[in-house]
Amino acid sequence: MTIARSRDDAVPLLFTGFTPATFRWFRGLGRDNSREYFQRTRASYDANVRGALEALLSTLLRSFPGEVRMFRPNRDVRFSPDKRPYKTTCYGLIVERPGRVAGLYAQLSRTGVYFGTGYYQMAPDQLGRFRAAVDHPRYGRALQRLCAGAERHGLELSGRTLTTVPRGFDREHPRRALLARKELLLGRSLPPGEALDRARVLAFARSAWRAADPVLDWLERHVGESTLPPAARWGRGARRRE
Repeated sequence: MTIARSRDDAVPLLFTGFTPATFRWFRGLGRDNSREYFQRTRASYDANVRGALEALLSTLLRSFPGEVRMFRPNRDVRFSPDKRPYKTTCYGLIVERPGRVAGLYAQLSRTGVYFGTGYYQMAPDQLGRFRAAVDHPRYGRALQRLCAGAERHGLELSGRTLTTVPRGFDREHPRRALLARKELLLGRSLPPGEALDRARVLAFARSAWRAADPVLDWLERHVGESTLPPAARWGRGARRRE
């Protein structure tokens, strides 16, 4: 996954909202996902899409300190039958957050803007701690309650799961749905309408991320950061152990 770090000279000073031009650009990309379209509309992408999202994340640093990282628009098509050169979403993260492993994610697309967070692609040591805590009668029931509370606040739980519980656990375990998770992500979307103004988007982002805090607190307490080297985290052997 390719990441482009924020550059101070590329970030607008102030987030002013997402305009109809933002979503018009995505609709155009849906009709014509080509280098010709992207180059022809590059100014709109830089100002109304990537630039606006980066400005939003930079503004949110006042409430959620960290570092903004933006992802590049190009798709890796080398081993994919889908040869469209550009992603149909624009997204970025606030990372390096004091006392937090999880980053804060924002994604812009033709369907609106999505704000999420959680533990993405847990490494084998993280999965081990996660499953042990979910299996624990007190800690596991606490996570169930916290997830239910997040859903009552409008957050949707998502992320990759196994088709059944991991090896060594009872298939009828009372928390089998949580045990099967390889990721635990929470978030919600704001549809575009005609446009999304500054105040509405900022309030929605802060509300979504803060509603996820109780679940993040549980994850930080019981799972935490992986201590494995990169080869063990993402190598072939690590994938088998998931």
